[in-house]
Amino acid sequence: MSRKEKKVVQVTSEVGRLRRLLVHSPDSGLGKVVPSKAQDWLFEDIVHLETMRKKEYDYYTKVLMYFLDPEKIRGRLHLIDAPENNRDFYKPEKPEFYKSEKVVELEWLLADVLNDQEIKLKLVASVCAVEGCSYATQNELLELSPAKLSKVIISGTIEDDRLIFPPIPNFIFTRDIGIVINEYVLLNKPAKTARLREALLAKYIFFNHPLFEAYRDNILEIPDTAHHFLLPRDGDEKKVTLEGGDVMVVHKDHLLVGISERTTMEAAHQVVNMLFERNVVKKITIIKIPRRRDYMHIDTIFTQVKRNMWVLLGAFSKKVIKHEGADPIERILEGNKKEDKIRIIQFRKKDPENPVYFDNLEDLLTDISENDLECKGKVKFIYSGNNKFPFDTREQWTDSCNLLALKEGVVLGYDRNDKTVEAFREAGFTIVHVKDLLDQFEKEETTPDELEDTLILIPSAELSRARGGFHCMSMPLFREDID
Repeated sequence: MSRKEKKVVQVTSEVGRLRRLLVHSPDSGLGKVVPSKAQDWLFEDIVHLETMRKKEYDYYTKVLMYFLDPEKIRGRLHLIDAPENNRDFYKPEKPEFYKSEKVVELEWLLADVLNDQEIKLKLVASVCAVEGCSYATQNELLELSPAKLSKVIISGTIEDDRLIFPPIPNFIFTRDIGIVINEYVLLNKPAKTARLREALLAKYIFFNHPLFEAYRDNILEIPDTAHHFLLPRDGDEKKVTLEGGDVMVVHKDHLLVGISERTTMEAAHQVVNMLFERNVVKKITIIKIPRRRDYMHIDTIFTQVKRNMWVLLGAFSKKVIKHEGADPIERILEGNKKEDKIRIIQFRKKDPENPVYFDNLEDLLTDISENDLECKGKVKFIYSGNNKFPFDTREQWTDSCNLLALKEGVVLGYDRNDKTVEAFREAGFTIVHVKDLLDQFEKEETTPDELEDTLILIPSAELSRARGGFHCMSMPLFREDID
């Protein structure tokens, strides 16, 4: 085994070959979201769990396994998906579960951690305190095996289908619980009450699981502002909330941090100071976007495809921000609108008092490609909905900009974003449906190593209701460095 493979945690880019990531497959809690609580639990609608699992997320698992841990899946799909096997390959509590150290399931990690009796006592007490459980319920949970307890703590449902506390349906969005920056793990602080249990579980897993033992001194937590709990309601800007969808490692020395509906300015302030103090990166760019539900995080409006290519919502392009093509009167009138403004400030560790400013995303992303990643060719942008109204905003809502790079130029996206797919095709990409690709892998007609400039489409009727794409549904732990 090479030294690279022994490393558990290292991310220095958005597009280096993905070798290890954290995921969480849809659990029974997702099937218990009720209409009256959907928005409190950050869903726009209720989902059909079996469709989401069998016809959508299972494809995601299979393609990840083929790219990251093929020995467990290659040539076996007909057995894995045989009806008599009841999807046990995908279920963390079953002996047949894939249990990969490359495609790492959070429920499995949590079960491992719960084998330690002292941690089990602490975590059950913590969860019961957060959820206001009775003493009898706490004792009942302590009687469960680690595998069963892990399932209950995540789904909120005890074995007899009794709901004992709310599910955490957003746990499938593993990007938001933490972010790997070089060889450090930055744990996040969710903005919404519905996600507090996720943050608690992430903390126990990262600080206690043997997988991360060598990195314990590199696990970073953002401190709260002193006396934040005494601040009046209008002191919200001093709250510290940060979610991983607002953090991107675009280069080993350069981090992007969004200020959004879910990440506060105070959190960005704390992150800049902490990472500069620890010498984790040399440059941090703060991107302040409008506080709107349809944007939510910066990775809902752009993600990276290749070192010289990005997918982007046209509303934040240079043309729109600068009102290029508008007549003089329209340009002057539109120029004063503040609600859709974006602010970009880049701080450098060696000279934090003299930041660099960018007035649009395209200029920033071009600068990253040309100067950080040393691209020689033209930097290209693919626009959500092929930059055609109303498809641009419709498809951004269903995560056309929220793509996961498995390696440079090979990305996962939803099949429903037709106009964005059209834009990828026009940019010279091969478009392939995941079902056809897996069939080609099984027949040995192609391999993950052979794929180049490819958009892999995954069914998304139910997944897209949860308001997150594959960038959201992944927490990369290890990526190969890009040359």
